[in-house]
Amino acid sequence: MTTPDHPSPASQPPAPVAKDRVYRSPLGLVGGALLLLVVLWLGFDALFKGHGRTPWLALAGMILIVPLLLAFTLRPAVFAGEDRLRVRNPFRVITLPWGEIADLRSGYSNEVFAKSGTKYQLWAIPVSLRARKKAIRRQQRAAADAARGGAGGRGGALAPSGLGFGGFGARGPDTGPARAQTDQIMTELGDILERRGKAESAQGEITVRWAYEVAAPAIAGAVLLAILLAVG
Repeated sequence: MTTPDHPSPASQPPAPVAKDRVYRSPLGLVGGALLLLVVLWLGFDALFKGHGRTPWLALAGMILIVPLLLAFTLRPAVFAGEDRLRVRNPFRVITLPWGEIADLRSGYSNEVFAKSGTKYQLWAIPVSLRARKKAIRRQQRAAADAARGGAGGRGGALAPSGLGFGGFGARGPDTGPARAQTDQIMTELGDILERRGKAESAQGEITVRWAYEVAAPAIAGAVLLAILLAVG
């Protein structure tokens, strides 16, 4: 009895699961790390070298400020998987199956809209109006160069194709030679939504989990600071 050269499909190992795409704000990470270092340096200095109530005030201040710094700078992230979008905001973690997402919009902030009408802001993907204006100027310069090249008979290889100035819709085509980074990210998320929105594995319920590990220390620090100031 001979054995088959190739293993049966049932005996083959399962296909590797694709890793989630992770989107975070580089400026937020850098700024948050610097602010955290400053707060810890000043806080520990007052804690170990201060006199009277100063160490207690410094301790309460750090318990209040450090969790908030972490929440608003280092914590926000967006995880885009094949089946769901997970949004980690300062005080909440929202898990949205692609089948429950109605739209992704980019205006003065980047937002995801559920089919129920609920809106969730993407803290980790902040909008930079300055970057958008720079991208528009680059597109306009490229369009002007293409027009001059076409008028002079040199537009073939030098003129970029697909130039457009049609705004920054989350699912619009990437029509310029350069776009703001956050608009490119929203376009990527929109592409995943179009591709996976009707998949069977991408259906389910939206879940929201509050980040008590962030809120509880901040509330405790605020209460301790208020008591220390009240008994002052």
